[in-house]
Amino acid sequence: MSKLTFTKDFLFHRFTSKNRHGLHSPFIYRLVDEVIYDNKHSDIYDKVEAQRDHLLIDDRFISVTDLGAGSHVNNNRQKKISDITINALKPPKLAKLLYRLAKFANPKSIVELGTCLGITTVYLQHAAPNAKVYTLEGCPQIAGVATDVFKRSGLTNIDLVVGNFDDTLGGVLDKHQKLDFVYIDGNHQRDATLKYFEWCLPKVHEDTMLIFDDIYWSDGMKEAWEQIKSHPQVIATVDLFWIGLVFFKPGQAKEDFKIKF
Repeated sequence: MSKLTFTKDFLFHRFTSKNRHGLHSPFIYRLVDEVIYDNKHSDIYDKVEAQRDHLLIDDRFISVTDLGAGSHVNNNRQKKISDITINALKPPKLAKLLYRLAKFANPKSIVELGTCLGITTVYLQHAAPNAKVYTLEGCPQIAGVATDVFKRSGLTNIDLVVGNFDDTLGGVLDKHQKLDFVYIDGNHQRDATLKYFEWCLPKVHEDTMLIFDDIYWSDGMKEAWEQIKSHPQVIATVDLFWIGLVFFKPGQAKEDFKIKF
């Protein structure tokens, strides 16, 4: 997708989205008011962002194996860890939101597709310290850096699975009777995104939260997001432009929300 199209999508989203006012769903209003628009500081932010700062000064080169849609910024196989940190990691504002969403969901287990260097994984583990976090990464050397981040953070309840998602996700899902919190941030392609969504569906329940990253990444991702929204099992969605939230709560009218963030 061209930068012009992406910018147009962003501006259209800004002009057509809402804030907390005018939301008639109590659940979505609470989510927006208490979680999405929560600007209070947390000491956890300082701890995790210190790990990001460590990566920002790491000038080692690693070999990157890209099994998904690639990067809009740099597709060189040899990349500096500091460059990956700048170009591939979720920015602090979004990473902190993921922390708040996971804390709000209070999951017993978390599945993350796309570990990258592990910053979002650390946020998710801090948000639900008693939850087991399964995080999947396709590139062995990136996974190695993430492992170091987990060790420096003192986190031991993370299971890092390395390999193509097509080969590894099924095994991770088999370990769950039900899915509480799933964050899909990898292989940004229409068919792959829809496939992983379909794989998750048999194990969702009324409190499941699915999060899809980069829903405006490409025309294919926009098509995938529209299909996810229209699925009969999906009751409510929240489009924050950068990410999309999916809920399966019974007793609520089916509705799609577009929220400024």
